[in-house]
Amino acid sequence: MKKHFAVFALVLLMLGLCAPPVFAQGASGSVKGVCKDAQGNPIADAVVLWVNQDNGQKYIIKTNKKGEYFSLGVGPGAYSVALYKNADDAKADKKLFSFNKVQVTLDETTLDFDMKKQAEEAAKGQGLTPEQIKAQQEAQAKHAKEASTVKALNEKLAAAKTASDAGDFETAVAQLNAANEIDPTRDLVWFKLGDAYRLSVAKQTDPEEKKKRLNSAVEAYQKAVQLKQAATNDKDPNAMQTLAAYYNNLAEAYSKDGKVDDAVKTYQQAATADPTHAAQYYYNEGAVLTNAGKGDDAIAAFDKCIAADPTRADAYYQKGVNLIGKATLQGDKTIAPPGTAEAFNKYLELQPTGPYADVAKQMLATIGAKVETNYGTKKPKKSN
Repeated sequence: MKKHFAVFALVLLMLGLCAPPVFAQGASGSVKGVCKDAQGNPIADAVVLWVNQDNGQKYIIKTNKKGEYFSLGVGPGAYSVALYKNADDAKADKKLFSFNKVQVTLDETTLDFDMKKQAEEAAKGQGLTPEQIKAQQEAQAKHAKEASTVKALNEKLAAAKTASDAGDFETAVAQLNAANEIDPTRDLVWFKLGDAYRLSVAKQTDPEEKKKRLNSAVEAYQKAVQLKQAATNDKDPNAMQTLAAYYNNLAEAYSKDGKVDDAVKTYQQAATADPTHAAQYYYNEGAVLTNAGKGDDAIAAFDKCIAADPTRADAYYQKGVNLIGKATLQGDKTIAPPGTAEAFNKYLELQPTGPYADVAKQMLATIGAKVETNYGTKKPKKSN
């Protein structure tokens, strides 16, 4: 019996020697903390990355809605710890703040990210006064608010564009009005709202509703112009071009509402604001005057267009059309005002196969004029 007991005891001893240590599975600690921004608000859905500086082991932990994070099973060692706003920022290594040589033991390790506190400590290290620290914090808060506002506005603008592209102007108007509720000081939002109202007119059958929408478009464009004028400065090299575009669409809304004088005045404001594109604005002015039957004024507008851009072929054609509208009959002969033939011939010189080429030739024939252009038909030199 004793012999058997000794053998059994030996087997137990061998089993004990072969078994892994029981404590090996529990040789890890836990980490936790709270993440707050510069205003003391919790940073929700952020990413806290713990990286073991000895073996490279990584632990990626997300914060909850309260800005809290927690994780078990973190191996002991020295860690670098970084806070990222989200997973994308973590991939791009755009950290908000970081710590080095944070020691993790088998106990619980607490590490908070308090961006307000960190900013204050950094400011103190730079020798800033409490007033300067406060100003810095206010600037950071303003920047954060601006970023949030811009993001919300961009979402509304994108939704409005998608709706407008699909011809759903009602949704576009709703999205842009919602954007103005977020921040009514953005000229681009008012401009896009004006576009949505103006483009929606074509889908209306009720004349009163058409007029109402055109009035809304005019009001939105006027607001955009007002805000852009107030914000125009040397920092934005395209500010005047943008302002001119606002004037242009405002003029079109006036034109559709039958307010020709307002349209003409506004096209001229566009040309003055952006001389580099003045030819287009003068051309638009001429088109409105042509449609209104104001031939002399239209001719003057097309002359200004040609002066701004002598290669603008359709301006010559439209000038010729308005000139021939002033033609008179003497017997069976059509007498056109001076410059009519020159206008049509210049158009044919610039665009011999353009969309108005055949009509231009017919007009020349009507007034008994010849097609006189050397465009593409240079005479060969005489040989000696």
